[in-house]
Amino acid sequence: MTQAAYLPGAAYDEMFADGGEVRDHYAHLHTRMSRLSTEELGGRQLTQERSFLLQGITFTVYGADSATERIIPTDLFPRILPAQEWARIEAGLTQRLRALNMFLADIYGEQKILMDGIVPRELVLSAPSYRREMQHLFVPHKAYANVCGSDLIRGQDGEFAVLEDNLRVPSGVSYMLANRDAAKRTFPGAYRAAGVRPVERYPDLLLSTLKSMAADWRPNPQVVVLTPGVYNSAYYEHAYLARLMGVPLVEGRDLVVHDNTVYMRTTTGLRRIDVIYRRVDDDFIDPLTFRRDSSLGVAGLFNAYRAGSVVICNAPGTGVADDKAVYAYVPDIIRYYLGEDAILPNIETFLCREPAQLSHVLDNLDKLVVKAVGASGGYGMLIGPHASTKERAEFADAIKADPENYIAQPTIQLSTAPCLVDGRIEPRHVDLRPFILSGEKIVVTPGALTRVALKRGSLVVNSSQGGGSKDTWVLADDAMGSAQP
Repeated sequence: MTQAAYLPGAAYDEMFADGGEVRDHYAHLHTRMSRLSTEELGGRQLTQERSFLLQGITFTVYGADSATERIIPTDLFPRILPAQEWARIEAGLTQRLRALNMFLADIYGEQKILMDGIVPRELVLSAPSYRREMQHLFVPHKAYANVCGSDLIRGQDGEFAVLEDNLRVPSGVSYMLANRDAAKRTFPGAYRAAGVRPVERYPDLLLSTLKSMAADWRPNPQVVVLTPGVYNSAYYEHAYLARLMGVPLVEGRDLVVHDNTVYMRTTTGLRRIDVIYRRVDDDFIDPLTFRRDSSLGVAGLFNAYRAGSVVICNAPGTGVADDKAVYAYVPDIIRYYLGEDAILPNIETFLCREPAQLSHVLDNLDKLVVKAVGASGGYGMLIGPHASTKERAEFADAIKADPENYIAQPTIQLSTAPCLVDGRIEPRHVDLRPFILSGEKIVVTPGALTRVALKRGSLVVNSSQGGGSKDTWVLADDAMGSAQP
């Protein structure tokens, strides 16, 4: 396999440097790949896809005509990150989540950052995900976002930057674990030789984090995973994590609240619940407090939470800290609470709520990516350079009608990584979603979900938009990764 045959293009390529040399940390895997014939690569890819099929690793694409549920496309070539680079990512993500948790504790408490004018008051208090019900509530360890999945991208300069934070109910960790299992079967020799840091302890770390949120006087707290049910796009992940942690997977109808205490219905009677890892959005967790028409949540749950008899993870109202407009202020938030500059930079962001920035966005729609502030999963987004004139005109009308609902960012050429597509090894754009746990302490899992834009030239990696995934190898020792077999 050579760069000439691979044709990486103008974006930063994860495997090849500009001069055509294989990057040191990819040397071992590159050698292994070069020894495999096209037929062997196809056979290994097929084996990997069958593994996903047998495990039922699926994702629902809302609105798709062909099927409600799909197998997640997976690529057999892992992406490799050297130890030194990962150390910076780990430090940056830890710093970021520390600051965001302090921000949440502040805006639901004394609101000093708003009084000091660091973040506009109206931006926070009018955000759809701001929950006034959370004001002055005690949250153990002030850990509001117990599970965070931040999206990183590597630009053409080779540096990582944070594209967005996901603090509400981030998904994808099950695909990280499944990809690792598949990659170890596909390239067992390369995996062992590279000295890859393990991710298999994630379920234990998650359970430990959730238990650390329980009251000290509950020695063996009961944890459950609360799912909206089988029709949710990430139901597979909910069931998978519950099984790996050895805790019950429940729906709202399985729980009941008596005297501000939450119980689970079982065949032997009611069992008290201490910690709920909820995968249900804020709006639907309690019809008595939030949406009255919700049948997914538990009536009285928020009052039990307010009374301190149960912990909800992530805490309601965390979404205000991953609001796409608040994102623009995260470097200021880090500096305000920690007195440090952000280790991982933001992407330049234009707030359409600001008249001058709105004008710039409308004049440059063909160059920018525009996002709806409250949307996620690749919905409500315009990629200007790839959009038609009609699509840009429609988006311009929507922005002018509700400018506070939109932000815009430059179109970044995401880095590319080798993928097997129709029997050929071709570059595809990728991003990176590491997972950070926060309870009594903050832990960054030494691995990540690498999402892949499967269409040639596409920059959209979201699985809800038809993207795929691949394993991410974080090297324990860079010298091992570059060693030749």
